[in-house]
Amino acid sequence: MADKRMFSKQIIDSDAFLDMPLSAQALYFHLNMRADDDGFINSPKKIQRLINCSEDDLRLLIAKRFVLKFDSGVVVIKHWLIHNYLRKDTYKPTNYIEEKSMLYTKTNKSYTLNPPSSTVVLRECDETVPQIREDKIREDKNSIDLSFIDDSIEKVKLTQEQYNKLINKYGEYQLHKEILALDNYIVNGKGNKYKDHYRALNTWCMKNKANTQSTPNVNKQYDAFQFDD
Repeated sequence: MADKRMFSKQIIDSDAFLDMPLSAQALYFHLNMRADDDGFINSPKKIQRLINCSEDDLRLLIAKRFVLKFDSGVVVIKHWLIHNYLRKDTYKPTNYIEEKSMLYTKTNKSYTLNPPSSTVVLRECDETVPQIREDKIREDKNSIDLSFIDDSIEKVKLTQEQYNKLINKYGEYQLHKEILALDNYIVNGKGNKYKDHYRALNTWCMKNKANTQSTPNVNKQYDAFQFDD
């Protein structure tokens, strides 16, 4: 296991990460520093106690999908392959073969426990990552990874600038709720007419904001944002 680890600003500068308490953010960094070369940690609770963080901090990282938990108690850093580049001559495979066999790698290099619509095989080192189709690269190169909202999101595409504009106008809760709804709508074959996801989300958020203001006691579609395993 290496002594040095890297962190992607794409992840640690996201609103989802920065909205967490500093204690949860600190725990995330410590878990990353102690993970093996595939991002696995077999003693997350020990690390949590070592730095005097609470169990709620670990639960929050799991709930917000920054780490994925297995029944064995082992956890893995979801965005490990985004954070770290490992050379073939220094890479040491994880000992947690069973847990690794349960993972998929999405085209944006984040881990997932759910088989996404487009996957690549887990790599043994960066040199062995399969080539992603060129049309998929063209489709995604200007889009940010929205999987930190919900691991199932595959269809909704936004640039960082568009995402920031919507967050500033409507807030994280409202926007994330609509992103999940739009993604489900598209996956179910009902959202093909929405070619511009930014405009669709802007319209949905605007309408729901107006409805909420006119009927304060209206029942919301989601009482809490759900993160599937």
